[in-house]
Amino acid sequence: MIVVDSSVWINRLRNVSTDATRTLDAIADPRQIVVGDIVMLEVLQGARTEERAAHLERMLRRFRVLAMLNEPLALKAAAHYRSLRRKGVTVRSPIDVIIGTFCIEHGHMLLQDDRDFRPLAEHLGLQLI
Repeated sequence: MIVVDSSVWINRLRNVSTDATRTLDAIADPRQIVVGDIVMLEVLQGARTEERAAHLERMLRRFRVLAMLNEPLALKAAAHYRSLRRKGVTVRSPIDVIIGTFCIEHGHMLLQDDRDFRPLAEHLGLQLI
């Protein structure tokens, strides 16, 4: 499964072509794509109107939507954050740590356009596309 981060969805919605948006467009089977509920939050909070938000929600719901946070995962994400901090790395967004931890714990790959995921790949085994 491939979790697609909000950074990719937002670039795609803005018609910004990146390696990640081109990879997203090349995924032949939409059943491989996962939209996390937290990713949905990040995408929908940027909608300027309720109509646009409804349109974006319909678009994202074409894919599998999964809850990304529960108590065990929250504890693991906090441990990952502390582990990275001990190595001198501070991830700017706790949401990115949650998304990365979700992927690590479930064996999913992450398609992203966000530098904050690099330390999770380098130090914790997150698989980036």
